[in-house]
Amino acid sequence: MHSETPYEITTIPTTPTAPRAEMLPHEIPPGVQLVTLPGGARTLAYTHPTAPAAPAPASAAQPIPTWAKTTALLVPTTGAGIATAGIGLSYAAPGLIAMSQALWSAVALIATSAGAVAVLLWAARTRTTKTPPTQITQHITATGLFGRANGTINH
Repeated sequence: MHSETPYEITTIPTTPTAPRAEMLPHEIPPGVQLVTLPGGARTLAYTHPTAPAAPAPASAAQPIPTWAKTTALLVPTTGAGIATAGIGLSYAAPGLIAMSQALWSAVALIATSAGAVAVLLWAARTRTTKTPPTQITQHITATGLFGRANGTINH
């Protein structure tokens, strides 16, 4: 017999003239409960024990993956390294500024000295060679738009 309740109610028949004996809670045997029927009458009833809900299986402790351990160990190290680099740069900033100015000065010195060396070499070369430069004259003639060109070179 199925009903909306999870147990089956079996009432103890009583007669209207017979006095009802109420039982104390510790006198009720196992499997019997004092229930209130929809009509309001209270009576003892046999119940089927409901299966207790199975407890959720406790998830077994999973080991921490190696990559997570490695990352957890590297994060403070990386942060400390960045902080140390920032502190070092703040202390080194005046020196770095002076060094960059010195490097620009060195670049300017190298550029001007290279130009000066080129001028000195050109001047020295013109003094040692007193002969006039060679002059070459060339005469080229061609006939027509796509004609073959002929020429003579005179030293």
